[in-house]
Amino acid sequence: MTQRIAFYSGSFDPITNGHMDVLKGALALADRIVVGIGIHPGKKPLFTFDERVELITQAAAAELGEGAAKISVVAFGGLVINAARENGASIMIRGLRDGTDLDYEMQMAGMNQTMAPDIQTIFLPASPGVRMITATLVRQIAAMGGDITPFVAKNVAAALKSRVAG
Repeated sequence: MTQRIAFYSGSFDPITNGHMDVLKGALALADRIVVGIGIHPGKKPLFTFDERVELITQAAAAELGEGAAKISVVAFGGLVINAARENGASIMIRGLRDGTDLDYEMQMAGMNQTMAPDIQTIFLPASPGVRMITATLVRQIAAMGGDITPFVAKNVAAALKSRVAG
């Protein structure tokens, strides 16, 4: 039997409870999830690629139990659809928070479907309790000394607190 591999891409700078919520949903749909961290030369992330891999791995282990073993993390540059194909994915996972996300993601899904008709995009709505979370807002709250513990895993909160304090 062919393994169903899903590709879930983003910057994950840092991974949030919203991302983890989508990962939980993806685990029900695929045998293996490849988390693709987009690397863009023009952008300066708060965390390095290796730090983000570690944060994702630790958060998944703490939050997803046995499901964490089904998750791997890779870097990619260029088109996400190409990265999905290179990693053997037949499913592309996209999380949705609201109608704005849906409009954008529908356009992307249409373009990706044309470029790679063998890869199906699946939208997973974020649970109501995490829909408002964005990594950008989490970084801003952390930088201003706010409490980010409702929005990220414990290891991520500690890393953010350490990063913005330094």
